[in-house]
Amino acid sequence: MNILIFGATSAIAGAVAQRYASAGNRFALVARNEAGLAALCRRLTEAGADSAEPVLADLAVLGDSSKPATHDELIEQAISHLPGIDLVLVCHGALPDQEACETDFKAALEALDSNGLSTIALLTALAPRMMAQGHGTIAVITSVAGDRGRRSNYVYGCAKAMVSAYLQGLRGKLHSAGVHLIDIRPGLVDSPMTAHLKKGPLFAAPDRVAAGIVHAVARKRHTAYAPAWWRPILWAVKLIPDSIFKRLKF
Repeated sequence: MNILIFGATSAIAGAVAQRYASAGNRFALVARNEAGLAALCRRLTEAGADSAEPVLADLAVLGDSSKPATHDELIEQAISHLPGIDLVLVCHGALPDQEACETDFKAALEALDSNGLSTIALLTALAPRMMAQGHGTIAVITSVAGDRGRRSNYVYGCAKAMVSAYLQGLRGKLHSAGVHLIDIRPGLVDSPMTAHLKKGPLFAAPDRVAAGIVHAVARKRHTAYAPAWWRPILWAVKLIPDSIFKRLKF
């Protein structure tokens, strides 16, 4: 299988890649952490991957003019390492400082870019290529934070909700061309991104989330919560009336 991963050095992406490596799959791995990419490529080939090629890139849309001119060029560079694309995993983003985003629109815009706009830009360039080949699966990491805006992280949640709404529409477009699209919604993950947060019983290890992703890909799910216990939790959260929800401080 030919696997293309964006945000490959994230804890979740690395755990997913590790689960696929032993089957002799081929990888093109995109991330901005050069040392992390090199280390991941070594781990995957040692675990049995047929090949693992690094592609160094920052996926953000706004800001640094030294970035690739378009996501099209980046995708062309990445897919040149593979004879085709069977699975794409989009797994990049960052947990922003909510308080900073509330008072500084530049901070909010950067959060929307890293967690929303950059993913949509990537999918806009990727979708026509997947439709042209007529097969394959795209799995996009969003978040349970996008299911309902909470006062503690509504800027991050807004970005993820934007991506989930985009995926709902894109899914129909891709389905007609034989391409499957999955919205993966992790909950709290014990990873470097959440290192500053106090850990509780709802936190899951990256490998447990990765197991859910691999299962969702195999079963061709449309929306998958990872771990699965987040589905009933979010079902209950969405039932809370706004008159009560606005008073909650979580």
